[in-house]
Amino acid sequence: MVHELTRTITDCGGNIAESRMASLGSEFAMLLLVSGNWHVLARIESELRRLAEAGTLTVHLRRTDARPPRKDMLPYSVDIVSLDQTGIVAGLSGFFANRHIDIGEVATRSYAAAHTGAPMFAVQMIIQVPSKLHVAQLREEFMDYCDSMNLDAILEPVKS
Repeated sequence: MVHELTRTITDCGGNIAESRMASLGSEFAMLLLVSGNWHVLARIESELRRLAEAGTLTVHLRRTDARPPRKDMLPYSVDIVSLDQTGIVAGLSGFFANRHIDIGEVATRSYAAAHTGAPMFAVQMIIQVPSKLHVAQLREEFMDYCDSMNLDAILEPVKS
């Protein structure tokens, strides 16, 4: 599937600028940001609709503009590991939303702990922290929140 879709985009003259691909349950999902001139994009849309009509995949197309860089935000990485429990992502997103921190990316996974088989949950996020926020205070509040929820956490600047 990956080869067929990426080859189609390339054959039409498009360029994959960003992508996210993952197996979710028994499905495989791809999210692609494709660039090209208007003719290339129209051709890609037509070819992808043709593939969808053939029944090999489901396609949702949306044209978008590039997100302008924010100079007033600092990128940080968040890594969380804990015993699996309901509401982890909702709690984390609420913590950041209450502080006007944008969440740019989220990846989660469930797995069994190596030695005990206990159900575990991991979250990786990229957040955008307003530069006016005092990072040391944010880090302290975040670690207090994680301790109260029994989450092992790391909050650190994104390394370029």
